[in-house]
Amino acid sequence: MSDEPNHQQNQAPDGRQPAILLPGVITALLGLMLAVHLARTLVLNEQGDAQLVYWLAFIPARGLPGEGFDGGWIPLVWTPFTHAFLHAGWEHLLINCAWLAIFGSPVARRYGTWATVILFLASAAAGAAAFAVTTLPGVQVLIGASGGVAGLTGAACRFIFQPVIVGRDPESGETRVLGRRTASLGELMRNQRAGFFIVVWLVLNAAVPFLPMLIGQSVGIAWQAHLGGFLAGLFLTPLFERRPAAPEKERK
Repeated sequence: MSDEPNHQQNQAPDGRQPAILLPGVITALLGLMLAVHLARTLVLNEQGDAQLVYWLAFIPARGLPGEGFDGGWIPLVWTPFTHAFLHAGWEHLLINCAWLAIFGSPVARRYGTWATVILFLASAAAGAAAFAVTTLPGVQVLIGASGGVAGLTGAACRFIFQPVIVGRDPESGETRVLGRRTASLGELMRNQRAGFFIVVWLVLNAAVPFLPMLIGQSVGIAWQAHLGGFLAGLFLTPLFERRPAAPEKERK
């Protein structure tokens, strides 16, 4: 319920604030995505980059018989996750980095490193599954962290719109902030701000496949990965909730 204890990981032992205020796991994910893209643009030649994408991008058609992909279906074991660290260009990368920093940070502070990594990767895989369902039997390629970041967005929606809980410390008697409660799905939809954000987010992404009819050209947005990842994060988040601490029994 509370994300208060995890704020301590952003503070140096001597009490000073670190230069980077992002949680460590978010900084690590951002650094990994940036490192991969730098390697692709500055180190690998065109053939090497093509091979990297071939083996790490998610290509659902690998699972179809007779397609003749090198490695067959075996890369489908890891590519539902590794595709999240490849991007189509700097703009694609920077948008996902900003999105990750904004919505991933509150999740990381609340649930910690491993829960954040699990949510990110599980949401990326859920986004890949949604992409596969809607593109097969065609041969299409999915890259980008959008599904994983969308999952962290869905996870954040479960608590960022809830009111702050304030309680009294049983030892000192001082009033302190305990955090925010995780809302049920019903509570989310009854909350005007949360319900509006979720509905608008889902509708905008679901409308993407209809854009070509309006603008007369294709749109390279993996809306399926956005929707699949977001829903995964929204539903999986309660699994990572901790038991309430003793002081929270006196919340008001």
